[in-house]
Amino acid sequence: MCCRLRYNRRLAARAVACAILGVLSSAAASAQDARWGADYFPNVALTTHDGKVVRFYDDLVKGKTVAIDLIYTTCQYNCPLETARLVQVQRVLGDRVGRDIFFYSITIDPDHDTPAVLKEYADKYRVGPGWLFLTGSASDIELISKKLGLYSNPAANPDGHTPSLLVGNEATGQWMRNSALDDPRFLARTIGDWLNSWRTNAARPLQSFAEVPTLTFDRGEYTFRNHCAACHTIGGGDRIGPDLQGVTASRDRAWLERYIATPDRVLADGDPIARALLEKYKQVRMPNLSLSTEDAGVLIAYIAGQSEGEPASRAQSASAPAAAASSGAAIGRAVPRPADVNALLEAYLRIQEALAGDRLDGVKESALAIANATAKIGSQAAAVKVGVNPFAQAADLSAAREAFGGLSEAMIAFVRGGDGTLPDGVNGAYCPMARKSWLQRGDAIRNPYYGKAMAGCGEIKN
Repeated sequence: MCCRLRYNRRLAARAVACAILGVLSSAAASAQDARWGADYFPNVALTTHDGKVVRFYDDLVKGKTVAIDLIYTTCQYNCPLETARLVQVQRVLGDRVGRDIFFYSITIDPDHDTPAVLKEYADKYRVGPGWLFLTGSASDIELISKKLGLYSNPAANPDGHTPSLLVGNEATGQWMRNSALDDPRFLARTIGDWLNSWRTNAARPLQSFAEVPTLTFDRGEYTFRNHCAACHTIGGGDRIGPDLQGVTASRDRAWLERYIATPDRVLADGDPIARALLEKYKQVRMPNLSLSTEDAGVLIAYIAGQSEGEPASRAQSASAPAAAASSGAAIGRAVPRPADVNALLEAYLRIQEALAGDRLDGVKESALAIANATAKIGSQAAAVKVGVNPFAQAADLSAAREAFGGLSEAMIAFVRGGDGTLPDGVNGAYCPMARKSWLQRGDAIRNPYYGKAMAGCGEIKN
Protein backbone atom coordinates (compact mmCIF):
# COMPACT_ATOMS: atom_id res chain seq x y z
CA MET A 1 0.00 0.00 0.00
CA CYS A 2 2.81 2.42 0.98
CA CYS A 3 4.68 1.60 -2.21
CA ARG A 4 1.55 2.27 -4.23
CA LEU A 5 1.03 5.64 -2.47
CA ARG A 6 4.63 6.62 -3.09
CA TYR A 7 4.26 5.61 -6.74
CA ASN A 8 1.06 7.65 -7.14
CA ARG A 9 2.70 10.66 -5.49
CA ARG A 10 5.64 10.42 -7.89
CA LEU A 11 3.23 10.31 -10.83
CA ALA A 12 1.37 13.34 -9.47
CA ALA A 13 4.65 15.23 -8.96
CA ARG A 14 5.74 14.42 -12.50
CA ALA A 15 2.36 15.58 -13.82
CA VAL A 16 2.68 18.88 -11.95
CA ALA A 17 6.27 19.32 -13.20
CA CYS A 18 5.17 18.64 -16.77
CA ALA A 19 2.33 21.10 -16.42
CA ILE A 20 4.71 23.79 -15.10
CA LEU A 21 7.18 23.04 -17.90
CA GLY A 22 4.37 23.31 -20.45
CA VAL A 23 3.32 26.69 -19.06
CA LEU A 24 6.92 27.95 -19.11
CA SER A 25 7.43 26.65 -22.66
CA SER A 26 4.21 28.29 -23.76
CA ALA A 27 5.24 31.54 -22.12
CA ALA A 28 8.64 31.35 -23.80
CA ALA A 29 6.99 30.71 -27.18
CA SER A 30 4.62 33.62 -26.63
CA ALA A 31 7.54 35.86 -25.72
CA GLN A 32 9.33 34.77 -28.89
CA ASP A 33 6.19 35.34 -30.97
CA ALA A 34 5.86 38.81 -29.44
CA ARG A 35 9.41 39.84 -30.34
CA TRP A 36 8.09 42.23 -32.97
CA GLY A 37 4.87 42.98 -31.12
CA ALA A 38 3.62 45.31 -28.40
CA ASP A 39 6.96 45.31 -26.56
CA TYR A 40 8.78 46.52 -29.67
CA PHE A 41 6.53 48.88 -31.62
CA PRO A 42 5.71 52.26 -30.03
CA ASN A 43 2.02 52.80 -29.38
CA VAL A 44 2.15 56.56 -29.88
CA ALA A 45 -0.78 58.62 -31.13
CA LEU A 46 -0.92 59.68 -34.80
CA THR A 47 -3.56 61.60 -36.75
CA THR A 48 -4.86 60.38 -40.11
CA HIS A 49 -5.46 62.57 -43.16
CA ASP A 50 -9.15 62.44 -42.21
CA GLY A 51 -8.41 63.90 -38.76
CA LYS A 52 -8.89 60.68 -36.76
CA VAL A 53 -6.52 59.97 -33.85
CA VAL A 54 -5.12 56.42 -33.89
CA ARG A 55 -2.51 54.43 -31.96
CA PHE A 56 0.42 53.19 -34.02
CA TYR A 57 0.56 49.65 -32.63
CA ASP A 58 -3.00 48.99 -31.43
CA ASP A 59 -4.84 50.48 -34.41
CA LEU A 60 -2.41 50.34 -37.33
CA VAL A 61 0.00 47.42 -36.94
CA LYS A 62 -1.35 44.82 -34.52
CA GLY A 63 -2.42 41.64 -36.32
CA LYS A 64 -2.16 43.27 -39.77
CA THR A 65 -0.18 43.01 -42.99
CA VAL A 66 1.19 46.48 -43.66
CA ALA A 67 3.31 48.56 -46.03
CA ILE A 68 4.85 51.67 -44.43
CA ASP A 69 6.92 54.49 -45.91
CA LEU A 70 8.05 57.98 -44.89
CA ILE A 71 7.21 60.98 -47.06
CA TYR A 72 6.72 64.73 -46.94
CA THR A 73 4.45 66.65 -49.25
CA THR A 74 6.93 69.34 -50.35
CA CYS A 75 9.58 66.80 -51.40
CA GLN A 76 11.05 67.47 -54.85
CA TYR A 77 13.09 64.29 -55.11
CA ASN A 78 11.87 60.73 -54.52
CA CYS A 79 8.56 61.21 -52.69
CA PRO A 80 6.42 61.99 -55.76
CA LEU A 81 7.65 58.89 -57.60
CA GLU A 82 7.51 56.88 -54.38
CA THR A 83 3.83 57.73 -53.86
CA ALA A 84 2.95 57.23 -57.53
CA ARG A 85 4.69 53.82 -57.49
CA LEU A 86 2.69 52.72 -54.45
CA VAL A 87 -0.52 53.81 -56.17
CA GLN A 88 0.42 51.30 -58.89
CA VAL A 89 1.05 48.64 -56.24
CA GLN A 90 -2.33 49.40 -54.69
CA ARG A 91 -4.03 48.89 -58.06
CA VAL A 92 -2.31 45.54 -58.57
CA LEU A 93 -3.43 44.35 -55.11
CA GLY A 94 -6.97 45.59 -55.74
CA ASP A 95 -9.57 45.36 -52.99
CA ARG A 96 -7.16 43.49 -50.72
CA VAL A 97 -5.86 46.93 -49.69
CA GLY A 98 -8.08 47.99 -46.81
CA ARG A 99 -9.32 44.44 -46.28
CA ASP A 100 -6.29 42.34 -45.36
CA ILE A 101 -3.44 44.68 -46.40
CA PHE A 102 -2.98 48.25 -45.17
CA PHE A 103 -0.79 51.08 -46.52
CA TYR A 104 0.57 53.85 -44.27
CA SER A 105 2.55 56.92 -45.32
CA ILE A 106 3.95 58.89 -42.37
CA THR A 107 5.14 62.46 -42.86
CA ILE A 108 8.57 63.49 -41.58
CA ASP A 109 7.51 67.16 -41.79
CA PRO A 110 4.62 67.32 -39.30
CA ASP A 111 4.90 71.09 -38.87
CA HIS A 112 3.82 71.62 -42.47
CA ASP A 113 1.92 68.41 -43.24
CA THR A 114 -1.34 68.86 -41.34
CA PRO A 115 -4.19 66.37 -41.89
CA ALA A 116 -5.72 68.77 -44.43
CA VAL A 117 -2.43 69.02 -46.38
CA LEU A 118 -2.04 65.23 -46.34
CA LYS A 119 -5.61 64.75 -47.55
CA GLU A 120 -5.01 67.11 -50.48
CA TYR A 121 -1.77 65.22 -51.24
CA ALA A 122 -3.58 61.87 -51.24
CA ASP A 123 -6.27 63.25 -53.55
CA LYS A 124 -3.65 64.52 -56.02
CA TYR A 125 -2.20 61.05 -56.39
CA ARG A 126 -5.62 59.37 -56.61
CA VAL A 127 -4.98 57.19 -53.59
CA GLY A 128 -7.61 54.51 -52.99
CA PRO A 129 -9.19 53.19 -49.76
CA GLY A 130 -7.07 51.30 -47.23
CA TRP A 131 -4.19 53.79 -47.38
CA LEU A 132 -3.73 56.30 -44.56
CA PHE A 133 -1.48 59.36 -44.55
CA LEU A 134 -0.42 60.14 -41.00
CA THR A 135 1.07 62.94 -38.95
CA GLY A 136 1.94 63.42 -35.29
CA SER A 137 4.58 64.92 -33.05
CA ALA A 138 8.11 65.12 -34.50
CA SER A 139 9.57 63.12 -31.60
CA ASP A 140 7.00 60.31 -31.96
CA ILE A 141 7.54 60.10 -35.72
CA GLU A 142 11.32 59.95 -35.23
CA LEU A 143 10.84 57.14 -32.70
CA ILE A 144 8.66 55.20 -35.14
CA SER A 145 11.13 55.69 -37.99
CA LYS A 146 14.02 54.38 -35.88
CA LYS A 147 12.04 51.35 -34.71
CA LEU A 148 11.07 50.58 -38.31
CA GLY A 149 14.62 50.95 -39.60
CA LEU A 150 13.53 53.78 -41.90
CA TYR A 151 15.35 56.58 -40.06
CA SER A 152 17.87 58.59 -42.02
CA ASN A 153 20.24 61.06 -40.38
CA PRO A 154 19.45 64.51 -41.85
CA ALA A 155 23.14 65.47 -41.59
CA ALA A 156 24.07 62.56 -43.88
CA ASN A 157 21.02 62.84 -46.12
CA PRO A 158 19.81 66.41 -46.74
CA ASP A 159 16.56 65.11 -48.26
CA GLY A 160 15.62 63.79 -44.81
CA HIS A 161 14.89 60.21 -45.76
CA THR A 162 15.54 57.42 -48.23
CA PRO A 163 12.80 55.94 -50.46
CA SER A 164 12.43 52.73 -48.46
CA LEU A 165 9.28 50.69 -47.93
CA LEU A 166 8.86 48.47 -44.88
CA VAL A 167 6.44 45.61 -45.44
CA GLY A 168 5.46 43.21 -42.70
CA ASN A 169 2.95 40.87 -41.12
CA GLU A 170 2.80 41.56 -37.39
CA ALA A 171 0.92 38.33 -36.70
CA THR A 172 3.60 36.10 -38.26
CA GLY A 173 6.61 38.29 -37.44
CA GLN A 174 7.68 38.52 -41.10
CA TRP A 175 9.27 41.88 -42.02
CA MET A 176 11.21 43.09 -45.04
CA ARG A 177 12.58 46.43 -46.22
CA ASN A 178 12.39 47.17 -49.94
CA SER A 179 12.96 50.13 -52.20
CA ALA A 180 9.69 52.04 -52.56
CA LEU A 181 10.76 52.77 -56.15
CA ASP A 182 10.91 49.10 -57.14
CA ASP A 183 8.81 47.44 -59.81
CA PRO A 184 5.15 47.66 -58.64
CA ARG A 185 4.38 44.07 -59.60
CA PHE A 186 7.35 42.82 -57.60
CA LEU A 187 6.28 44.87 -54.56
CA ALA A 188 2.68 43.66 -54.89
CA ARG A 189 3.87 40.05 -55.05
CA THR A 190 6.08 40.55 -51.99
CA ILE A 191 3.28 42.10 -49.97
CA GLY A 192 0.46 39.90 -51.25
CA ASP A 193 2.16 36.50 -51.29
CA TRP A 194 5.31 36.39 -49.19
CA LEU A 195 3.85 38.06 -46.10
CA ASN A 196 1.16 35.41 -45.67
CA SER A 197 3.70 32.59 -45.95
CA TRP A 198 2.86 32.13 -49.65
CA ARG A 199 -0.63 30.78 -48.91
CA THR A 200 -2.05 32.84 -51.77
CA ASN A 201 0.68 31.73 -54.14
CA ALA A 202 0.24 28.05 -53.23
CA ALA A 203 -3.22 28.07 -54.78
CA ARG A 204 -1.90 29.14 -58.18
CA PRO A 205 -0.98 26.53 -60.80
CA LEU A 206 2.71 26.43 -61.68
CA GLN A 207 3.58 27.82 -65.10
CA SER A 208 5.44 25.62 -67.54
CA PHE A 209 8.88 26.79 -68.62
CA ALA A 210 7.66 26.39 -72.20
CA GLU A 211 5.05 29.10 -71.57
CA VAL A 212 7.48 31.69 -70.23
CA PRO A 213 7.94 34.49 -72.81
CA THR A 214 11.38 35.26 -74.18
CA LEU A 215 13.00 38.08 -72.25
CA THR A 216 13.81 41.11 -74.37
CA PHE A 217 15.47 44.25 -73.06
CA ASP A 218 14.89 47.64 -74.59
CA ARG A 219 16.72 50.43 -72.82
CA GLY A 220 14.17 53.08 -73.72
CA GLU A 221 11.24 51.01 -72.51
CA TYR A 222 13.11 50.08 -69.32
CA THR A 223 13.97 53.71 -68.56
CA PHE A 224 10.39 54.84 -69.20
CA ARG A 225 8.85 52.10 -67.07
CA ASN A 226 11.36 52.62 -64.27
CA HIS A 227 11.15 56.42 -64.10
CA CYS A 228 8.05 57.70 -65.90
CA ALA A 229 5.23 55.14 -66.13
CA ALA A 230 4.00 55.74 -62.57
CA CYS A 231 2.82 59.24 -63.58
CA HIS A 232 2.60 59.24 -67.39
CA THR A 233 1.33 57.25 -70.36
CA ILE A 234 2.10 57.49 -74.07
CA GLY A 235 -1.31 57.61 -75.67
CA GLY A 236 -3.25 56.33 -72.67
CA GLY A 237 -4.48 59.69 -71.37
CA ASP A 238 -3.43 61.85 -68.46
CA ARG A 239 -2.56 60.29 -65.11
CA ILE A 240 -0.91 62.19 -62.30
CA GLY A 241 1.03 63.95 -65.06
CA PRO A 242 0.26 64.59 -68.73
CA ASP A 243 -0.06 62.05 -71.51
CA LEU A 244 3.27 62.20 -73.39
CA GLN A 245 1.86 61.24 -76.80
CA GLY A 246 3.42 63.60 -79.35
CA VAL A 247 5.34 65.65 -76.77
CA THR A 248 8.62 65.27 -78.70
CA ALA A 249 7.01 67.00 -81.69
CA SER A 250 5.33 69.78 -79.71
CA ARG A 251 8.24 70.70 -77.39
CA ASP A 252 11.77 71.86 -78.16
CA ARG A 253 14.26 69.01 -77.75
CA ALA A 254 16.74 71.05 -75.69
CA TRP A 255 13.92 72.04 -73.32
CA LEU A 256 12.81 68.42 -72.97
CA GLU A 257 16.36 67.27 -72.17
CA ARG A 258 16.77 69.95 -69.52
CA TYR A 259 13.34 69.37 -67.98
CA ILE A 260 13.80 65.58 -67.78
CA ALA A 261 17.25 65.89 -66.20
CA THR A 262 16.66 68.87 -63.85
CA PRO A 263 12.92 69.67 -63.53
CA ASP A 264 13.40 71.38 -60.17
CA ARG A 265 15.95 73.79 -61.63
CA VAL A 266 13.75 74.57 -64.64
CA LEU A 267 10.83 75.36 -62.34
CA ALA A 268 13.01 77.44 -59.99
CA ASP A 269 14.15 79.50 -62.98
CA GLY A 270 10.53 80.51 -63.54
CA ASP A 271 10.12 78.66 -66.85
CA PRO A 272 6.55 79.41 -68.06
CA ILE A 273 5.90 75.92 -69.43
CA ALA A 274 7.03 74.26 -66.18
CA ARG A 275 4.88 76.65 -64.14
CA ALA A 276 1.84 76.01 -66.36
CA LEU A 277 2.27 72.23 -65.98
CA LEU A 278 2.54 72.58 -62.21
CA GLU A 279 -0.67 74.61 -62.12
CA LYS A 280 -2.57 72.26 -64.44
CA TYR A 281 -1.62 69.08 -62.57
CA LYS A 282 -2.57 70.20 -59.06
CA GLN A 283 0.89 71.33 -57.93
CA VAL A 284 2.35 67.83 -58.35
CA ARG A 285 6.03 68.47 -59.02
CA MET A 286 8.03 66.39 -61.42
CA PRO A 287 10.83 65.01 -59.20
CA ASN A 288 14.53 65.25 -59.90
CA LEU A 289 15.48 61.59 -60.34
CA SER A 290 19.18 62.25 -61.10
CA LEU A 291 18.75 61.27 -64.74
CA SER A 292 21.67 62.09 -67.00
CA THR A 293 21.42 63.95 -70.31
CA GLU A 294 21.96 60.60 -71.99
CA ASP A 295 19.01 59.12 -70.10
CA ALA A 296 16.93 62.05 -71.29
CA GLY A 297 17.98 61.30 -74.88
CA VAL A 298 16.97 57.66 -74.49
CA LEU A 299 13.55 58.68 -73.12
CA ILE A 300 12.95 61.23 -75.88
CA ALA A 301 13.78 58.62 -78.53
CA TYR A 302 11.47 56.07 -76.92
CA ILE A 303 8.56 58.52 -76.54
CA ALA A 304 8.99 59.64 -80.15
CA GLY A 305 8.95 56.07 -81.41
CA GLN A 306 5.91 55.12 -79.34
CA SER A 307 4.08 58.26 -80.42
CA GLU A 308 4.61 57.35 -84.07
CA GLY A 309 3.94 53.65 -83.57
CA GLU A 310 7.55 52.67 -84.28
CA PRO A 311 9.53 50.01 -82.40
CA ALA A 312 11.67 51.64 -79.74
CA SER A 313 14.88 50.29 -81.27
CA ARG A 314 14.11 51.98 -84.62
CA ALA A 315 13.31 55.28 -82.90
CA GLN A 316 16.53 55.12 -80.91
CA SER A 317 18.52 54.39 -84.05
CA ALA A 318 16.94 57.30 -85.91
CA SER A 319 17.63 59.80 -83.14
CA ALA A 320 21.03 58.49 -82.07
CA PRO A 321 23.03 61.25 -83.80
CA ALA A 322 21.06 63.98 -82.05
CA ALA A 323 21.37 62.26 -78.70
CA ALA A 324 25.09 61.72 -79.23
CA ALA A 325 25.59 65.37 -80.04
CA SER A 326 23.91 66.48 -76.82
CA SER A 327 25.29 63.86 -74.46
CA GLY A 328 28.69 63.04 -75.94
CA ALA A 329 27.81 59.34 -76.26
CA ALA A 330 25.90 57.13 -78.66
CA ILE A 331 22.63 55.80 -77.28
CA GLY A 332 23.45 52.24 -78.23
CA ARG A 333 26.43 52.17 -75.89
CA ALA A 334 26.45 53.59 -72.36
CA VAL A 335 29.45 55.75 -71.56
CA PRO A 336 28.94 57.01 -67.99
CA ARG A 337 30.99 59.85 -66.56
CA PRO A 338 34.43 58.55 -65.38
CA ALA A 339 34.09 60.24 -61.97
CA ASP A 340 30.87 58.36 -61.29
CA VAL A 341 32.37 55.04 -62.41
CA ASN A 342 35.39 55.63 -60.20
CA ALA A 343 33.17 56.36 -57.19
CA LEU A 344 31.20 53.19 -57.90
CA LEU A 345 34.31 51.03 -58.26
CA GLU A 346 36.08 52.49 -55.22
CA ALA A 347 33.07 51.78 -53.00
CA TYR A 348 32.83 48.22 -54.37
CA LEU A 349 36.55 47.59 -53.75
CA ARG A 350 36.17 48.79 -50.16
CA ILE A 351 33.52 46.13 -49.62
CA GLN A 352 35.72 43.47 -51.23
CA GLU A 353 38.68 44.37 -49.04
CA ALA A 354 36.55 44.42 -45.87
CA LEU A 355 35.03 40.98 -46.54
CA ALA A 356 38.45 39.53 -47.42
CA GLY A 357 39.62 40.74 -44.00
CA ASP A 358 36.55 39.33 -42.16
CA ARG A 359 35.30 42.84 -41.43
CA LEU A 360 31.87 44.42 -41.67
CA ASP A 361 32.92 47.94 -40.70
CA GLY A 362 32.19 50.37 -43.51
CA VAL A 363 30.38 47.79 -45.67
CA LYS A 364 26.92 49.35 -45.40
CA GLU A 365 28.34 52.84 -45.91
CA SER A 366 30.11 51.65 -49.06
CA ALA A 367 26.90 49.95 -50.27
CA LEU A 368 25.06 53.25 -49.81
CA ALA A 369 27.81 55.01 -51.77
CA ILE A 370 27.29 52.51 -54.61
CA ALA A 371 23.54 53.16 -54.59
CA ASN A 372 24.13 56.91 -54.73
CA ALA A 373 26.63 56.52 -57.57
CA THR A 374 24.19 54.43 -59.64
CA ALA A 375 21.60 57.17 -59.24
CA LYS A 376 24.02 59.67 -60.78
CA ILE A 377 25.07 57.34 -63.59
CA GLY A 378 21.51 56.55 -64.62
CA SER A 379 19.75 53.57 -66.12
CA GLN A 380 22.87 51.88 -67.51
CA ALA A 381 23.86 51.09 -63.89
CA ALA A 382 20.42 49.66 -63.05
CA ALA A 383 21.75 46.11 -62.60
CA VAL A 384 24.34 47.34 -60.10
CA LYS A 385 21.60 49.20 -58.21
CA VAL A 386 19.60 45.97 -57.96
CA GLY A 387 22.72 44.04 -56.96
CA VAL A 388 23.56 46.32 -54.04
CA ASN A 389 20.04 46.32 -52.53
CA PRO A 390 20.49 43.12 -50.43
CA PHE A 391 23.22 44.82 -48.37
CA ALA A 392 20.46 46.78 -46.61
CA GLN A 393 19.43 43.55 -44.84
CA ALA A 394 22.93 42.03 -44.47
CA ALA A 395 23.45 41.91 -40.70
CA ASP A 396 26.46 39.56 -40.57
CA LEU A 397 29.44 38.43 -42.64
CA SER A 398 27.61 35.45 -44.08
CA ALA A 399 24.76 37.58 -45.39
CA ALA A 400 27.15 40.24 -46.69
CA ARG A 401 29.17 37.62 -48.58
CA GLU A 402 25.99 36.20 -50.10
CA ALA A 403 24.97 39.69 -51.21
CA PHE A 404 28.46 40.36 -52.58
CA GLY A 405 28.13 37.56 -55.15
CA GLY A 406 25.20 39.19 -56.94
CA LEU A 407 26.76 42.63 -56.72
CA SER A 408 30.02 41.32 -58.21
CA GLU A 409 28.29 39.85 -61.24
CA ALA A 410 26.62 43.17 -61.97
CA MET A 411 29.79 45.16 -61.29
CA ILE A 412 32.00 43.03 -63.53
CA ALA A 413 29.56 43.37 -66.44
CA PHE A 414 29.22 47.11 -65.85
CA VAL A 415 32.88 48.02 -65.37
CA ARG A 416 34.05 46.00 -68.36
CA GLY A 417 31.62 47.95 -70.54
CA GLY A 418 31.67 47.52 -74.28
CA ASP A 419 35.38 46.85 -74.85
CA GLY A 420 35.91 44.16 -72.20
CA THR A 421 38.75 45.91 -70.35
CA LEU A 422 39.23 46.68 -66.68
CA PRO A 423 40.78 49.83 -65.18
CA ASP A 424 44.52 49.81 -64.49
CA GLY A 425 45.45 47.99 -61.29
CA VAL A 426 42.10 46.17 -61.04
CA ASN A 427 41.85 42.46 -61.77
CA GLY A 428 39.08 39.94 -62.07
CA ALA A 429 39.40 36.84 -59.88
CA TYR A 430 37.53 33.55 -59.61
CA CYS A 431 37.09 31.12 -56.71
CA PRO A 432 36.44 27.54 -57.91
CA MET A 433 35.12 26.45 -54.50
CA ALA A 434 32.56 29.23 -54.19
CA ARG A 435 32.09 29.31 -57.98
CA LYS A 436 31.99 33.08 -57.82
CA SER A 437 34.00 35.94 -59.28
CA TRP A 438 34.99 39.35 -57.98
CA LEU A 439 37.12 42.41 -58.72
CA GLN A 440 40.14 43.36 -56.62
CA ARG A 441 43.28 45.44 -56.63
CA GLY A 442 46.56 43.70 -57.48
CA ASP A 443 47.53 40.13 -58.30
CA ALA A 444 47.62 38.64 -54.77
CA ILE A 445 44.32 36.79 -54.25
CA ARG A 446 42.18 38.14 -51.40
CA ASN A 447 39.05 36.01 -51.36
CA PRO A 448 36.00 37.94 -50.07
CA TYR A 449 33.79 34.83 -49.87
CA TYR A 450 35.98 32.92 -47.38
CA GLY A 451 38.03 35.72 -45.85
CA LYS A 452 41.08 34.89 -43.77
CA ALA A 453 40.11 31.20 -43.51
CA MET A 454 40.99 30.71 -47.20
CA ALA A 455 42.32 34.11 -48.26
CA GLY A 456 44.37 32.71 -51.16
CA CYS A 457 41.66 30.51 -52.65
CA GLY A 458 41.17 31.55 -56.26
CA GLU A 459 43.02 32.77 -59.32
CA ILE A 460 43.23 35.86 -61.48
CA LYS A 461 40.91 35.44 -64.48
CA ASN A 462 41.26 38.55 -66.64
